[in-house]
Amino acid sequence: MRDGLVELLDSRLRSRTWLSHGMPVVEIDAARVSEVVRVLRDELGFDMLLDVTAVDWIGQRPRFEVVWHFFATRDCQRLRLKTRVPEDDPEVDSLVSWYGAAAFMERECHDMFGIRFRGNADLRPILLYEGFVGHPLRKDYDKHHEQPLVPYRDAVPAGRQGGQS
Repeated sequence: MRDGLVELLDSRLRSRTWLSHGMPVVEIDAARVSEVVRVLRDELGFDMLLDVTAVDWIGQRPRFEVVWHFFATRDCQRLRLKTRVPEDDPEVDSLVSWYGAAAFMERECHDMFGIRFRGNADLRPILLYEGFVGHPLRKDYDKHHEQPLVPYRDAVPAGRQGGQS
């Protein structure tokens, strides 16, 4: 780990920063996501987005925590960025304009938690099917909830299996 990275991040990003299991963690207000990500990528060398996920802190306000993991290929350094969004308006800026891979990761987070990513024009379901009701990784999702039935596809005619024509 680069010497003084936590102090640099803390002073440069004006954020709450600490080490967790040897990885710097940066916690910011949701309104600052775009500003901070620009600094992380363009000035501090975090050129790879590894993951986008969320945590449901049911009963707390704000309820949801959006979490991004970054990697700096030059320094082999990881970083975790976190922000909180409220239950009544779970929305945060998209990172698609900085990291193209964010498009699919944000779709998954939207599917599972219902977090909207402002600026991602394609939040269609990626893991669930069209018409699925709810967000299964929310802690208040009823695991016994029966989803609307979807029609099965017609059986593949004999002789057309395995890509044969």
